[in-house]
Amino acid sequence: MSTPFPFTAVVGQDDLRLALLLNAVSPAVGGVLVRGEKGTAKSTAVRALSALMPTLDVVSGCRFSCDPGSPDPGCPDGPHEPGAFETRAARMVELPVGASEDRLVGALDIERALSEGVKAFEPGLLADAHRGILYVDEVNLLHDHLVDLLLDAAAMGASYVEREGVSVRHAARFLLVGTMNPEEGELRPQLLDRFGLTVEVAASREPDQRVEVVRRRLAYDDDPAAFAARWAEEEAAVRARIVAARELLPSVRLGDGALRQIAATCAAFEVDGMRADIVMARTATALAAWAGRTEVLAEDVRQAALLALPHRRRRNPFDAPGLDEDKLDETLEEFGGSDDDDPDPDPGPDGPGGGGGQPEPDDAPQGGDDTAARPEAGEGGQPQPTGAGEQSAVRASEPFRTKVLSVPGIGEGAAGRRSRARTEHGRTTGARRPRGALTKLHLAATVQAAAPHQRARGRSGPGLVVRRDDLRQATREGREGNLVLFVVDASGSMAARQRMSAVKGAVLSLLLDAYQRRDKVGLVTFRGTEADVALPPTSSVDAAAARLETLPTGGRTPLAAGLLRAHDVLRVERLRDPARRPLVVLVTDGRATGGPEPVALAGRAARLFAADSVASVVVDCESGPVRLGLAGQLAGELGGTAVTLDELRADSIAGLVKDVQRRAA
Repeated sequence: MSTPFPFTAVVGQDDLRLALLLNAVSPAVGGVLVRGEKGTAKSTAVRALSALMPTLDVVSGCRFSCDPGSPDPGCPDGPHEPGAFETRAARMVELPVGASEDRLVGALDIERALSEGVKAFEPGLLADAHRGILYVDEVNLLHDHLVDLLLDAAAMGASYVEREGVSVRHAARFLLVGTMNPEEGELRPQLLDRFGLTVEVAASREPDQRVEVVRRRLAYDDDPAAFAARWAEEEAAVRARIVAARELLPSVRLGDGALRQIAATCAAFEVDGMRADIVMARTATALAAWAGRTEVLAEDVRQAALLALPHRRRRNPFDAPGLDEDKLDETLEEFGGSDDDDPDPDPGPDGPGGGGGQPEPDDAPQGGDDTAARPEAGEGGQPQPTGAGEQSAVRASEPFRTKVLSVPGIGEGAAGRRSRARTEHGRTTGARRPRGALTKLHLAATVQAAAPHQRARGRSGPGLVVRRDDLRQATREGREGNLVLFVVDASGSMAARQRMSAVKGAVLSLLLDAYQRRDKVGLVTFRGTEADVALPPTSSVDAAAARLETLPTGGRTPLAAGLLRAHDVLRVERLRDPARRPLVVLVTDGRATGGPEPVALAGRAARLFAADSVASVVVDCESGPVRLGLAGQLAGELGGTAVTLDELRADSIAGLVKDVQRRAA
């Protein structure tokens, strides 16, 4: 077994270490979601934590790690007789992004269940992680229904496996840690809310600290065992402190004053539901225990808010995470009364992560201020020129709700919420012979296949004699996510500021819709003499929104170049992800200028999409009293449909989807 990097040797990342340690003290906090750029020690810190977890006693031979002191009465391996137990280290189980549902929750042997009535159960990763750590790297790329199962088990402390009326339940209490790079896409808000704490991490910009990171990493790579031995004393001290904090935790008092501060803070930041209040209370209590105190102080409440609220105040994927710390301090001061019997504050011992310590000013994101993503204006609020024939970026107008633009037909892509598809989850539409492992049994079809052979198989009892060839897999229809490729005209003909603001608002609205429907998105822009891939296909719609926000306009309209570049993007993406069907959204007034025969070239480029049966929508941005109707003609060449900016709104385009489907049929 390889030697993990010591937890206490991680340089900086105080908030990350503190959040992990608080969950080690009190798993009821609800886990940690670690967000940050690549190469910031996210995985290193999580794996290092496993070495600090106290050892535990488990019932000998139990596959579900039951506690011999209070074994689970419903354990599938039970009932357990008192006596034999063994002591081992807490496990750290990693959930791969590509794991199946059966690998996560376990699998039932359906054939034995039907024919013998035996609950033959093979435990999954949730059983392995019981009383340990469950780590999900790139949790934002994990299939949504797996995230739902994972968080349900974490919330209930148990996992349920059901197959056609046969069910198994087992305990599943674990410290849940997820890491993600926001550039690769966000988690849905309701899933974000299920993580107790969140931490934003970034690489230090201090040269001395970066030097120390490299020095320690090189020393570890040269001799992991010797490097770990150098930190053994610090590791033992933290391990002992976790044990002491766990023992102290039941004695920690959360006074009415601290509870009022928690409630007032959650109300001031307008977080949804009551989970934030509960998580803050548990976190503040764990902070006090970690500091060696039996009373929760205002500093614990403040630190708990910084860890528990940033991911809960986001209203859409374009909001920057974080909290306004000035507003937080004002709220805590306003409701900061103390209980009459509060003891004098005890600062507690120092240690890794501190005792309710505050985040480093240089590392903590400053919430509520998204000005960094906005283009700067010059003196007097006027935009500054960025080059000859070019205007600086304008802000998008307020986004609005759009109707669904879907791809016709039935696909087999990744599950989402846009177009019809054959999926693992959804309504049952039929049955087929299983290809590989059986995952969703079609009971009626299985019985129908087995029934004619019962006499030949010598059936004599009440049980149905079922063989492997009789099993039928249910085919289901649900919704898939698509690749929505935005092709945006940024030429001079689109450069009127009010007009471009409306165009950006429309694209922003469609991006928000793509986020909600679990699509991948890409962005191609064209102006001047060429087209650029502003954003290759990604699951990060907020990255697309950021590119859109800074998009300047001006120059000629190389429409053909934009279409050809988009066609090339789709060709490459089809090789990478052949099951994901594309939807092209072309935003233009339809004019083509520059080069010989620009209109004819644009028409030929458009017909490439029609030949490949790519679903497309042209958002017609033409304005003014005289309209040439070029966007409509272009939509005909594409084999798609055209819609104006006004018709794009949800209350104005009821027939748009039917138009797309009719033209693509």
